[in-house]
Amino acid sequence: MLIRTEAPADILPIDTLLKSVFETEAEAKLVMKLRENGQRTLSLVACSDEGEVVGHLFFSPVTRDGVDENWQGLAPLAVKAEYQRQGIGQALMEEAKQTLLELGYPVVVVLGHSDYYPKVGFVKAADHGLACQWPVPEEAFMVLELAEGTLAGKTGTIEYSSEFAEL
Repeated sequence: MLIRTEAPADILPIDTLLKSVFETEAEAKLVMKLRENGQRTLSLVACSDEGEVVGHLFFSPVTRDGVDENWQGLAPLAVKAEYQRQGIGQALMEEAKQTLLELGYPVVVVLGHSDYYPKVGFVKAADHGLACQWPVPEEAFMVLELAEGTLAGKTGTIEYSSEFAEL
């Protein structure tokens, strides 16, 4: 299994993967629009030994109360059905955590499954006084502090880029 940064040749395989994993094409359209609009901070793929893209995750900027602090939103994370439950998503996240921290991005938020994301270090954002811009279940909106101490005293509403409003 190889984990690497997205290359131009990966765009269509990523699109196909996202359309196969999610119930609608919304995530695939979102990633394409974020990419086209320059809102991609980090996009990683996991490739099989044969070179097939079998996993993908994508990060884009978020703000806290309208202020850009280099925080990132994870959306989406996808692994091809027959490759799920093999640790690929967690391996993608571990690589992403290290890369984002090295690039100076101290915090990541995610709106996702509360039974999955804590496995890679996410905690409820509400425990840190952070809320999502949309009305979502409290346990589904989570935060991960990459640079220790960054969340101290930081509260407010996390806002995603405008491309998410079209979902």
